[in-house]
Amino acid sequence: MKYFNTLPFYFFAVLLIGTHLQASASIDPDWEAFVKSYGRYTEKKLKIKKIPGGALSIVNSQARDYIHTMGNTKVRGGQKINPHTRFRLASVSKTFAGSLAAKLANEQRLNLYLPVSYYLPDFKQTGYKDDLKVFHILSHSSGLVPNAYDNLIESRMGYKDIVEKLLSVKPICDPGDCYGYQNVMFSLIDDVILKSTNKTYSQWLNEAFFTPLEMNDASLGYDAMVQDNNYAHPHVRGKKRWYSARLKKNYYKVAPAAGVNASASDMAIWLNAQLGQYPSVLSLDALATQTRPYTHTKKERYRRVWREHMNEAYYGLGWRVYDYDDETLYYHSGWVQGYRSDLVVFPHLNVGFSLILNAETGLINELTTEFIDRLLAYKRGKKQ
Repeated sequence: MKYFNTLPFYFFAVLLIGTHLQASASIDPDWEAFVKSYGRYTEKKLKIKKIPGGALSIVNSQARDYIHTMGNTKVRGGQKINPHTRFRLASVSKTFAGSLAAKLANEQRLNLYLPVSYYLPDFKQTGYKDDLKVFHILSHSSGLVPNAYDNLIESRMGYKDIVEKLLSVKPICDPGDCYGYQNVMFSLIDDVILKSTNKTYSQWLNEAFFTPLEMNDASLGYDAMVQDNNYAHPHVRGKKRWYSARLKKNYYKVAPAAGVNASASDMAIWLNAQLGQYPSVLSLDALATQTRPYTHTKKERYRRVWREHMNEAYYGLGWRVYDYDDETLYYHSGWVQGYRSDLVVFPHLNVGFSLILNAETGLINELTTEFIDRLLAYKRGKKQ
């Protein structure tokens, strides 16, 4: 396997996260005006594009959490979105899988550096043999062509049958030598965790995160999403307006990759956990483990809205790790039919940001970038 010099990033992450306790001792009197201004900007943009609804969560260790909900659960006949309205997080779900794996590894319940074949013996009969390690599947460095068999996720084929087909796919590189974003391969962490701990992934999410953090609206899977009417329905764009779409079960097949539902209230808690505010749930060691930059993702540097700002890009365990205008960001986005989501953690600034929409719109890229740029200008202006 080819390694780059991750050690400075790893210890830098520990140092940055560890500063939150000192930062929380001071109060920023201008912060409330700053986030409210951004909230008004976001709401205006959503109204211009007639986006059905959204939920914004911004946390700061120096201030109260800011939650701002906008619009309705359905474009016609829906109810007002509130802080407890559930949204699909799509691939932002990967941050939960990465955090859980890091937590279990630091508690010595799981070994990230053992071969996947140690937990799933069927892999011994493939071209991978013992070369594919657990951290490879969580950092998208398995060697598979990007998005292998995502088309089958959208079919009627069951998850186990998709995995069986996956085992016969010939990798395009050795594990660790190239980046290829995955949903099916990533979700094998479900099976690995079950073999390693004798508990299901769903059990662990509830016991390790949702219950102790009191993320009371968060859940896994389709049935939990539709348990009552307080959920944001998916929307797709027609020629002239947005239409409500049927909530599809397909990507719930790959629960670690795309199966989490959560509200704005939940996301504020999750962001605080990522900033080290709940060390009994997510320790600083676990936070550092999940954001170690395992895989170089240089193509991310050329995303249209970020390419002038992105100095470096990596993938950790379920988290992207960016150097954006000389600021470390931990990031993930999500996109499944009818929903978009973005999550950003600024460990050095002790700030977290989440935006979830019940519509497939590229506007989220503009809104997230606007927040990042505003925040950096605000914080750097304070230092002058």
